[in-house]
Amino acid sequence: MGNPFVHIELTTSDITKAKAFYSALFDWNLEDVPMGGGATYTMIKVGEGQVPGGAGGGMFQMREAPPMWIAYVAVADVKAACAKAKSLGATIVREVTEVPGMGWFAIFSDPQGAMLALWQAKGS
Repeated sequence: MGNPFVHIELTTSDITKAKAFYSALFDWNLEDVPMGGGATYTMIKVGEGQVPGGAGGGMFQMREAPPMWIAYVAVADVKAACAKAKSLGATIVREVTEVPGMGWFAIFSDPQGAMLALWQAKGS
């Protein structure tokens, strides 16, 4: 597949409850990673014995948005992909944003309102 799903992310208003629920439901191995400024990102570990063959994932607390899962699709050029999505009727929800040392992402809603995120890994 030319543009695979590469990451699934949960934004939630209560990260403690979300971590307890999903780790109990799926027996996921979760790892907290400091993001700076006191914020923490919880990685959903993939690989041996975790989510074999699955896309990576994560979750973080965001009180100003409703809890939801969003999928990330890999692209070679996130700016070009945003421009193409916009030309096809998408609305850019989050402009291209750098994740230091990792890459860049953007979020759009398609013409029907469904949201999807784009991911350009550093060095791609």
